[in-house]
Amino acid sequence: MAKLTRITTQKRNKNRYNVFLDRGDGEAYAFSVDEELLIQYMLHKGMELDEETIKTLVEKDDFHKAYSLAVNYLSYRMRSDKEMRTYLSDKEVDEEKIEYVVGRLKEEGYLNDEEFAKALVRTRVLTSSKGPMLVKKELYEKGITENGILDALEHYTFEDQIEKTTKFVQKRLKQDGKKSFKEQIQKMKQTLMQKGYTNDAIQEAISSIADEKDEDAEWEAVVVQGEKALRKYASKAEGYELRHKVKGALYRKGFPFEYIDRFIEEYVEH
Repeated sequence: MAKLTRITTQKRNKNRYNVFLDRGDGEAYAFSVDEELLIQYMLHKGMELDEETIKTLVEKDDFHKAYSLAVNYLSYRMRSDKEMRTYLSDKEVDEEKIEYVVGRLKEEGYLNDEEFAKALVRTRVLTSSKGPMLVKKELYEKGITENGILDALEHYTFEDQIEKTTKFVQKRLKQDGKKSFKEQIQKMKQTLMQKGYTNDAIQEAISSIADEKDEDAEWEAVVVQGEKALRKYASKAEGYELRHKVKGALYRKGFPFEYIDRFIEEYVEH
């Protein structure tokens, strides 16, 4: 039997306690416990502990330390089952303790993949430019089941997509004034697809600006791009060949033929 001689509070963690025992050869530090175990086992100065009880206390404290580690990880934001298991594994917590911690957190309502998935979708809708396809990929990577993903994505409505894609194209249209309207549309479609929006939502957003083409801005863009082409080809070609090369460059940029012909007529020597 060992006699408990002293209990001290840890300096860095006021909820943990160092336990000192005398096994017949003087006082020595034996182990540490969380406050929960201290109260559960009613540890106090003068009580006697057998080796089996000491072993149980140390083992239970290891489980509690793993649980505390998980709770701290949850304090920053919600986590998925997979995220929690990966985190604890990276912290070198063994499988038995991981199962205990995950099971306890689920029972206590702190770990719930269904609620986690819904919360993540709502957050992405409110705070990010990600479309539903990218959010779906993110949920899959976090270990959410297919059914869980489908249920969660119901919170990313088609109306949400339309609102976000329309804002995007209207903002981008004002920024890309040196490109043809057609090229701007193509680039916006490509970007929105990369952001994970559905084709239907993209088409709806694009159609909303179909009548917003600014003829003056389009002509100014033709002039900017046409002059670039002239600087590029003027030293290599002249006459018909120069006009042909400039026409080709502007056509590849997506400008209408009438604008191209007007530029050639006004800016390229015949």
